[in-house]
Amino acid sequence: MDKLNMIMVERLIKAAIEEDINYFDITTDNLIGEQQVSEAIMLAKEDGVICGMGIAARVFGILDENVVFEKLKQDGDKVCRGDIIARISGSTRAILKGERTALNIVQRLSGIATKTYGFAEKVKGYDVKIVDTRKTTPTLRFLEKYAVRCGGGYNHRYNLSHSVMLKDNHIDACGGIKQAVEMIKRKIGHTEKIEVEVRNLEEMREALEACADIIMLDNMGTDDMKAAVDLNKAAARRAVIEASGNVDESNVAAYAATGVDVISVGGLTHSFKSLDISLKL
Repeated sequence: MDKLNMIMVERLIKAAIEEDINYFDITTDNLIGEQQVSEAIMLAKEDGVICGMGIAARVFGILDENVVFEKLKQDGDKVCRGDIIARISGSTRAILKGERTALNIVQRLSGIATKTYGFAEKVKGYDVKIVDTRKTTPTLRFLEKYAVRCGGGYNHRYNLSHSVMLKDNHIDACGGIKQAVEMIKRKIGHTEKIEVEVRNLEEMREALEACADIIMLDNMGTDDMKAAVDLNKAAARRAVIEASGNVDESNVAAYAATGVDVISVGGLTHSFKSLDISLKL
């Protein structure tokens, strides 16, 4: 599992298993003998991009270290309906107890990876990055952002401690962009970047004059986006330009065509559909 904090993964899996099993599995533990072994497959029931295979393997490994989880597909691989993505063999009890937890994780992360891949495909040919946001499921952000990367996207900041972002409410509370930028520069270290959210071209000019490192164009039309990109090109100190707000598959290519550097899409992690995957003994 590349680029995943395994301490966090382990903790999450154990909490999920405890949530699902609690004291014991009243069905499996009363029906299945301790020594019974079985083989199972994980099957993709629709086309998509797979993510979370290593996490699924660890679910079964925690329940029984002797369970063998053979990954036939790796995170980031594209799959078609009917593809077998993994073979599992070992304790029948462990397979049955881990089934739902493993599937929940893989289905959810694969849904995010699949949605991200769709957006990335829409902007092929443009010099732009599709990035996520902080609109994630509480406690699952690190996994959901990993899934975005597996789908061909990139990550925005991870949390409120990771880079400065002056949003409209910060700016209004401080009395304007110039005041907010000057104030924050006095408080932070020299390695920190400052992103400023702007709502119109006048605020775009203010952010450029304040020497913002990144400027987010919030809910702007494509004409204004193009004008903002032109203003940035003419500036003495250029910023990274990010488009944000109401981005979907129907308009993302038009946003990319304006020349922005980054397009942030909250829907990657808050409006996706889990990929349909099943486990069969």
